[in-house]
Amino acid sequence: MSNTSNFRQAIKEAKGQALVGPNVISNALPYLGGGLVLTAVGAYGGLGVIGSRPEIFMTTFWVALIAEFILFFVARGIAEKGDNSTALPLLALYSLLSGYTLSGLVYVGLSTSGVGIQGVGIAALGCGATFIVGRNIGSNLSDEDGLALAQTVRLGVIALLVVLVGQLLFAVFGVYTPSWLEIGISGIGVALFVGSAVVDFYILPRAYRDEQYLPAALSMYLTYINLFVFILRLLIALNSRD
Repeated sequence: MSNTSNFRQAIKEAKGQALVGPNVISNALPYLGGGLVLTAVGAYGGLGVIGSRPEIFMTTFWVALIAEFILFFVARGIAEKGDNSTALPLLALYSLLSGYTLSGLVYVGLSTSGVGIQGVGIAALGCGATFIVGRNIGSNLSDEDGLALAQTVRLGVIALLVVLVGQLLFAVFGVYTPSWLEIGISGIGVALFVGSAVVDFYILPRAYRDEQYLPAALSMYLTYINLFVFILRLLIALNSRD
């Protein structure tokens, strides 16, 4: 969502404004869908590497992750300047790399008893259901309610990022993460990104013009990829308890 990368600025721009892009979400949907399809292709490719050449996966994962991080900022900056023809192939490559870096988590999900392919499908369907409900709710929020929810989600996402960094450091130094803590983190992440989906439909038409459909698509893409990740993490954690 727009507020994931520049939450405060998005809220500032949206506050008290009428819709500046009433059709921006509709214009962005084909690109959102295309990005998600490319992410699925990237994940499939990553699963292929894990299955056939597992010894090179971690090296290629880190290369893809660094390239993905750089591409995100470059593509977003170009898209927000309105240069859609240049931004589109960069965003397509970003989506492929995003799928590749997600393939490890998908592999764990497929390999976890009780999750499997049905769990991955549940995570994807959960994102779809959230989109439908979030669009209905977010599009009808008042300014007061929309800004209050946006501020709450912003603070929650910041706190979640701090916790995730701490969890990563625990893993690096070999500190065991209790299953209940993983369940809690994943559950909170699901709740926050469900809220983010609602906020997107309030913020985006007030922050982006109709022709700025690519940054709007990127904003929604980030929301639903994160939601997918946390739903799948939650399912894995719930089914990995001793």
